[in-house]
Amino acid sequence: METYQILVVDDDREIVRSLSKLLEMEGYRVFKAYHGLEALDIMMAEKIHLILLDVMMPQLNGLSALMKIREKNNIPIIMLSAKTEESDKVLGLSMGADDYVTKPYNTAELMARIKSQLRRYFSLGAAIVGRDSDILKNGGLTLNKNTKEFAVDGEPVRLTATEYKIIELLMEHPGYVFSAEDIYTQVWQEEAIGAENTVMVHIRRIREKIEITPKNPKYLKVVWGIGYKIEKFD
Repeated sequence: METYQILVVDDDREIVRSLSKLLEMEGYRVFKAYHGLEALDIMMAEKIHLILLDVMMPQLNGLSALMKIREKNNIPIIMLSAKTEESDKVLGLSMGADDYVTKPYNTAELMARIKSQLRRYFSLGAAIVGRDSDILKNGGLTLNKNTKEFAVDGEPVRLTATEYKIIELLMEHPGYVFSAEDIYTQVWQEEAIGAENTVMVHIRRIREKIEITPKNPKYLKVVWGIGYKIEKFD
């Protein structure tokens, strides 16, 4: 089985050292960076499976690094930040992060979140090749569960791991309305505490990627006061 490679990015060397030790004890291979530019260099040279990315760093901060990474890569990214404001969390998620953990963090919880992200990206959604049920089609939307590729009207759309799981869930049940709590529980696989904003941000990002007019969506609809659905097409 392939050893997952995790990139830890933080300008606090003690945090990098302690996180690296914890991750190595869990069997991961760890790469270390102390600012965003160094992280980008490592991404160019190594096959990274998940990134722990601090927000406040010199030379290139975490949010700027996140945007650069998302231009070419959709691997799981967990933001680390001492900021606890909800607006900061929403900003990080809206820019493409899959999860957001505030410092000081509970190490057991952080390890659980890392395992959840890796499982979601590399295991969940993987299917037996050759089954028609592994190709989901609805209108102009096509999702291939074997390759984890998603397209709109034949044009490939790059999704993050979390965005992919949300789309997969909704496309497996076209026309069915999922509450934010339902989506959070099934995609994040944890108790839905404060789920509404987190899910809303990801839904907005998905709309921006798949809809011609995001404010007047054809596919991804809000059912006010209830939740979200993918409109069913013949």
